[in-house]
Amino acid sequence: MTQKTDFKKSLDAYRAERDRFRIVELPDTQYLMIDGHGDPNTSPAFSDAVETLYPVAYKMKFASRNELGRDYVVPPLEGLWWADEMDSFTTGRDKSRWHWTLMIMVPDWVGRDTFTAAVTQAGARNRPSRIDDIRLETLSEGRCVQTLHVGSFDDEAGVLARLHHEFVPGNGLRMVGRHHEIYLSDFRRVAPERRRTILRQPVADASRA
Repeated sequence: MTQKTDFKKSLDAYRAERDRFRIVELPDTQYLMIDGHGDPNTSPAFSDAVETLYPVAYKMKFASRNELGRDYVVPPLEGLWWADEMDSFTTGRDKSRWHWTLMIMVPDWVGRDTFTAAVTQAGARNRPSRIDDIRLETLSEGRCVQTLHVGSFDDEAGVLARLHHEFVPGNGLRMVGRHHEIYLSDFRRVAPERRRTILRQPVADASRA
């Protein structure tokens, strides 16, 4: 039987503790990605993106197992979030102004040919509405600060304020790149107060601004 890799258990990128900010160095990582804009609670594009990413991710997982002899657990959904004015994201929480990229990590041994075949297979029957928008792309984040948030997404603001205004400048750092969330809990099935989400922010030395 092929051994199945669970990246949530094996990769440092998926480790975080509640009420603790930790600096991590992350390698370049490839993801399935779909972009969008607007309130994730009301935007059809958001739910359509989720419903497109998973079929392709599972087609790639099965191809890896059956053709490459390497099985793995499909990693959790992740998201990059930003706004033209970041206060509308971190404090004002004006979700209608948010931009996002939803993502699922793909192991580095799975290549573009497998991705292309998976997209074709996923679109052959019950074609996902955003299948033409999906892409395979490498994300380079490097040094990041991350922590674990437990609870509703709407309760993240206090944690983000501490991260942005206390920990980052207090450690001689500055924020670069986009706010990154990793949904260890499936928010479609888990009650808001029980959701476990890694909050990540890429950073760089403030002296090198």
